[in-house]
Amino acid sequence: MKNNRRIILVEFNELSPQLMTRFMTAGHLPNFQRLHDESHVYITEATERGWDLNPWVQWVTVHSGLNYEEHGISELDEGGKLTQQRVWDVVSDAGSAVWVCGSMNVAYHRPVNGFVMPDPWTTKIPPHPKELVPFFDFVKQHVLERSTRKAPLSWRAYLRFLGFMASHGLSGETIAAFARQFLAERTTDQYWKRATLLDKLQFDVFRWYYRKARPQFATFFSNSTAHFQHYYWREMEPHLFTIQPTAQQRAARENAILYGYKEMDKLLARLMALADSNTIVMFATAISQKPCLIYEEQGGKVLYRPRDFSKLMSFADVTEPHTVAPVMAEVFNIHLENEQDAARVETKLQSLRVEGRPAMQIQRQGVMMHVKCQVHEQLPAGARVESASGRQPMSFFELFYQMDDLKSGMHDPDGMLWIRMPDKQFTPASGKVPLAAVAPTILRLLSLPSPAHMKASPLAV
Repeated sequence: MKNNRRIILVEFNELSPQLMTRFMTAGHLPNFQRLHDESHVYITEATERGWDLNPWVQWVTVHSGLNYEEHGISELDEGGKLTQQRVWDVVSDAGSAVWVCGSMNVAYHRPVNGFVMPDPWTTKIPPHPKELVPFFDFVKQHVLERSTRKAPLSWRAYLRFLGFMASHGLSGETIAAFARQFLAERTTDQYWKRATLLDKLQFDVFRWYYRKARPQFATFFSNSTAHFQHYYWREMEPHLFTIQPTAQQRAARENAILYGYKEMDKLLARLMALADSNTIVMFATAISQKPCLIYEEQGGKVLYRPRDFSKLMSFADVTEPHTVAPVMAEVFNIHLENEQDAARVETKLQSLRVEGRPAMQIQRQGVMMHVKCQVHEQLPAGARVESASGRQPMSFFELFYQMDDLKSGMHDPDGMLWIRMPDKQFTPASGKVPLAAVAPTILRLLSLPSPAHMKASPLAV
């Protein structure tokens, strides 16, 4: 029988246990320090390695209690393929309200008792209710704009978004943060800080609905600092890397990761302030990051993305009906109408060659392909792409552009899990626990039975 406890699950994607300890010890993160000292502290470990260590795989494990070999979700924007219940489905079916705010690779069973806003890379799972669409569309456009160079939203979309925010919790603190950011951009290279502005907007909306619904289970997801780690670790610790940042790059971004952690520390304080005496605050990262040193001998990991998806597909002689959905960084998904078309398109894309070697990396599952440029070193300006279709070779840089930064952070299977019970008792970590244990632990803390598919034992909190 369910109890009257509530849980707020703070999902700060890929934060590093090592950096967290370093920054807390230096006194930079007073709110993380407070939560740590009042929590049962664990290090989680994902079972997967390589491609399946991606966060969009591992957050499905957090929410469902299933490892990748059981849930089979290997791509972002494929959360709807999982039919088993996630935590919020169980809570909703038990008659309590839920509020899923930005969590990665979500889906939900209908009808849902509460609110669901999927991550901004989602194209197949709609927000619930529809009133969340203006915010969802705005955030999705701005997250994808940096890596896809999409055109900005129309003025009508901005008006819809502003109208939504004005009636759904927009705070003076967030308005002031936007003003400071835009003023700073006039004289300094501060554009990269915009990622944290989206966190502030999302928190305003989260708080408004949290106070309205008083959900028994709520999640809040942020990816901003994970992005900083992927691209600015080199500037923070240049002594670890062979390829050195320029003096200008280091001056602009050597404190970017610390800035992200400090911003999340402030955000954590605001989230913790929503917790009453019956609320459990859980902080999870799913996985973490470490310095990416494996590409240094080739000049660092360079990322290339298509300038125009339709132009690339035309060059590869792809005439089969399809849609393209951008994902993260250089990655995009292609969806076909049937498996025969998908197989033909896969063959056409595999035929593309740059400097005599394959240009594209493709993973196909049925009618969907997960695609990216597999060239990760600096190419000469005259590099050409060849196609088996017999078309004239084309300049690589007419089809692709180089993304701004060398990748310098990579995924690590260890993650953080802190659980602050109402009594605020500190219990230090002792060994590692399986990531799949998070979901059944949440349900046990709410006195709800775990579905049969959640086979991991709940933690003894």
